[in-house]
Amino acid sequence: MDESNALLALADRMLWTTALVAAPVLLAALAVGLIVGIIQAATSVNEQTLTFVPKLAVTALVLVLLGGAMMGLVADFAQDVFAEIAMIGQ
Repeated sequence: MDESNALLALADRMLWTTALVAAPVLLAALAVGLIVGIIQAATSVNEQTLTFVPKLAVTALVLVLLGGAMMGLVADFAQDVFAEIAMIGQ
């Protein structure tokens, strides 16, 4: 019973870690897409590449600025997973 609780806790933490790592990129792309969509609706310019290029640039900027913190979260989680696997295996 204790092992199943530990595995469920790891699964829960995995989902939170995934959300924390993905959220900055997704929210930045969403904000830029919304702003560009409003500008396109106001100016009646319907160019598909006009939404892609700013989203790509903002995504790259967010990854450059927050990539280290994101990898730190993933590395901490990976260390905890391996430690928990070692504890369960004993």
